[in-house]
Amino acid sequence: MTDSVMTRLDPNSRAAARGWSDLTIRNLFIIPTIAFLIIFNIFPLLYSLGYSFTDFRASTNAPAKFIGLQNYRELLNDEFIWRNFTITAKYVIVSVAGQVIVGFGLAMLLNRDIPMKGLITTLLLLPMMLSMAVVGLFWKLLYDPSFGIINYALGLGKFEWLADPDMALYAIAITDIWMWSPFVMLLSLAGLSAVPKHLYEAAEIDRAGPFYTFFRITLPLVLPILMIAIIFRTMEAFKTFDLAYIMASQPTTELISIRLYKMAFLEWQTGKSSAFAYIVLVMVVAITNIYVKYLNKVKER
Repeated sequence: MTDSVMTRLDPNSRAAARGWSDLTIRNLFIIPTIAFLIIFNIFPLLYSLGYSFTDFRASTNAPAKFIGLQNYRELLNDEFIWRNFTITAKYVIVSVAGQVIVGFGLAMLLNRDIPMKGLITTLLLLPMMLSMAVVGLFWKLLYDPSFGIINYALGLGKFEWLADPDMALYAIAITDIWMWSPFVMLLSLAGLSAVPKHLYEAAEIDRAGPFYTFFRITLPLVLPILMIAIIFRTMEAFKTFDLAYIMASQPTTELISIRLYKMAFLEWQTGKSSAFAYIVLVMVVAITNIYVKYLNKVKER
């Protein structure tokens, strides 16, 4: 068996000279990766799960005391925590919906022969390549009531976008839409380019209108890839921290990630924050499963 496997290797290579097989070389790549995931991902995950059942505080030397499900009960009965979830849900809906509409719209515009298509596509992808901190500070300047260009362009005077409790969350969502719409555009563009051209030709022969062609040909065939983009962006929107923390700091923009940060590193409620993190994890996994089930139904059509 070893001799047959060894024939696949270059006989002049060092691996063949040392008597290594393909299986050995594969394990040399896989085992360190698995060890890395266990040490830095799985172990902390299980360790924090244990802390979620205690009253442990990292700021003190007091030993952790087991309190069962008390942290979970207090969090689920806390009206302020539910307000954070409501704010986050509103942010996710506005942000992801905006990214899908803008991103898919740009993909539709680019899915045709236009001059300098490659250059335009590259320029549109630039926002998603920037750091979240840089984008947050950049848009904070754009929203500035004194010298921000947005108020000047819209003729709003000195309207304070990030200080207004009703508009601050939407201002952050607009920034997120600007940054991540290119991601949706890129996936949508890949899906649109894969739609068979003969379907459009047949629709044109049958004198089908643009709305019929879009809803009966384009959208159904691109929807699976669009759903994948929605899944990724929904998970990322739930974890948004940088933009909201940098751009605004008020109760109406306190997402669950910001509340979790304050609970863990400002209030030092390590046990309760671990329980909070698991509640968020379960909710994100549940929402993702709903998307995946719908995606599977779309693929079966």
